[in-house]
Amino acid sequence: MVTLFALALMQAAPVVAQPADPVPLPGPRTLGILDAARFDRCHDLATDDAVAGIAEAQGWLADGGGFVARQCLGFAQSKAGQYAAATESFVQAAQEAEAASDWRASNLWAQAGNAALAAGDAVRARTLIDAALAGGRLTGVQLGLAHLDRARAALVMADWEAARADLDRAQAEASQDPLAWLLSATLARRQGDLARAQADITVAAQLGPRDAAIALEAGNIAAAADNLDAAEASWTSAAALGGNSPQGEAARARLEELRAVRASEMPAG
Repeated sequence: MVTLFALALMQAAPVVAQPADPVPLPGPRTLGILDAARFDRCHDLATDDAVAGIAEAQGWLADGGGFVARQCLGFAQSKAGQYAAATESFVQAAQEAEAASDWRASNLWAQAGNAALAAGDAVRARTLIDAALAGGRLTGVQLGLAHLDRARAALVMADWEAARADLDRAQAEASQDPLAWLLSATLARRQGDLARAQADITVAAQLGPRDAAIALEAGNIAAAADNLDAAEASWTSAAALGGNSPQGEAARARLEELRAVRASEMPAG
């Protein structure tokens, strides 16, 4: 018999870890001899010191660096946590690249969408990623990550059908990214497809064996299946791995709920 506790976990809101450093990926380093060298210097400087990277990119823009310099500015702004500003930088870079009929425009639209997600604007993120995919130039992992970001936007917007389609594509194109499997497992659980949820969280755990968010979701799936011993084990692991993070706190809260449920089921006397 499925317990009320298990039923509640079927609809539990996910506590999903965002990437530790949710900055857009730099573009390919094939910009021509002079641009490539300056882009590498700007990107590497921004990686080590975001403020210095912003200053370098702005100086490069003043020197006529164009959309490649603006791309580095967006990267540096993301590193500094200035996600709204980074979104605008990437949008401008993408527009300039499109005006020049440059193949990098699709990647820049995708980076703009990623930055918009980090800024908390899911609606705009989806629009920007739509533009990236419409360009038709993203392939392989870059294509998979664009679909993953669009799925993340769809999940925020509660568009489950769109999220499922994008997550399936993300799993196919970026199969080594544990977030694609974690989010797919979470969506499957919320839709009551526990077989799919269990299959996907198993892959996620293989790819991210020390990820607290994955351990937390594994517990949620086990609880939804009324396997409370397995849920307890996974939540205990998530609490240890997550420390004081939202995932660690959520795992401890669910362990407390589980203890209360078990205590209420004990015979009196």
